Amino acid sequence: MSTVLFAGGGTGGHVFPMIAVADAVRGLRPDVDIVFVGTERGLETKLVPERGYRLELVHVEPMRGGGPAQFFRGTTHAALAVFKARGLVKRLAPQAVFSIGGYAAGPIAIAAWTLGIPVALMEPNSAVGLANQLVTPFVRRAYTAFPESDAHFPSNRVLRTGAPIREGFQPVEYRPGRPLRILVLGGSQGAKALNDAVPRALAVAETDVTVVHQCGAGKDAAVRALYDELGAADRARVVPFIEDMPEALAAADLIIGRAGAGAVAEICAVGRPSLLVPYPFAGDHQKDNALSLERAGAAVCILSKDATPERLAAEIERLAADPRALPRMADAARSLGRPDAARVIALDFLEMAGLASSGAAGARAAGGGTDTEPTRGLAAELEGGGRRV
Repeated sequence: MSTVLFAGGGTGGHVFPMIAVADAVRGLRPDVDIVFVGTERGLETKLVPERGYRLELVHVEPMRGGGPAQFFRGTTHAALAVFKARGLVKRLAPQAVFSIGGYAAGPIAIAAWTLGIPVALMEPNSAVGLANQLVTPFVRRAYTAFPESDAHFPSNRVLRTGAPIREGFQPVEYRPGRPLRILVLGGSQGAKALNDAVPRALAVAETDVTVVHQCGAGKDAAVRALYDELGAADRARVVPFIEDMPEALAAADLIIGRAGAGAVAEICAVGRPSLLVPYPFAGDHQKDNALSLERAGAAVCILSKDATPERLAAEIERLAADPRALPRMADAARSLGRPDAARVIALDFLEMAGLASSGAAGARAAGGGTDTEPTRGLAAELEGGGRRV
């Protein structure tokens, strides 16, 4: 049986896109063995087995967060990790490796390259992460989601696919209503700053609104009490977690949330305007994501330090007062949406691995791609789902 490796993880921002691509690969080639490689402290230890995939673990020390001494220890340990990773890669003998960042990604990708195994990487954010920066010289493909990240990779290896997301997200016509329907998303764990600021903003906003507020597990009682205290309980539905996110996005007129790569990919896939408040304590990648959408006219970026109830209320009132603003932002978001990104990546990745499905083989025949060039036919076959740059 042929094998492919998916290396990386740590956060949901790495694990969920990686699983989305693996699911697409499994759908196209159920006969291919898919193996994940991660670390013992990442979310992959829970999420990957839940999806029915095999997970191998490697031990890699962080290179950041502890000053020069930690960086030196991490670099030394990474070199040893590459040596150990070669043994793992040799044993598994994959046809190709898909790397998405996180501690396991670098050693596995470099080990695969030293063994002559083709490597692809996914950069779901506007700013390129450290692991992807380190493995850039060794990859044949770079799948990107933002134009700002394209320049970090050789142009003939870039395929801008968008960030891979789970199935079910599709463009939905935007029809703003009254009252204005607001959806608050702080991620599955919630966002304390949004849980506090948004109810206060909606309580003072002069615009007539209703709100569905995803606040995170265990936080719903406190957020519900705050809406009640502010006299806005009758306009707010507070939930710890939203199961059907495509439906929730389609029903909203305006999204208020963070700017993780997966979240903004889902918003754009449906085509909805957003007020994005980047999480400030995980580097600048969320800020860069939000600013990229703002430049495209799809969102308004408000830095966390500026996201006071008064500022949020003012932005809501400004957008609601202009009948063209929200529909224009929705159109811009929809133009950025790539709901088929996982399938586009899976087709190209399988072709790179020499395991092309019939659809990818047909795309090759139509487009005539090469081993080091993203196949032209793939984008055409999927009606522009991937963009060569």
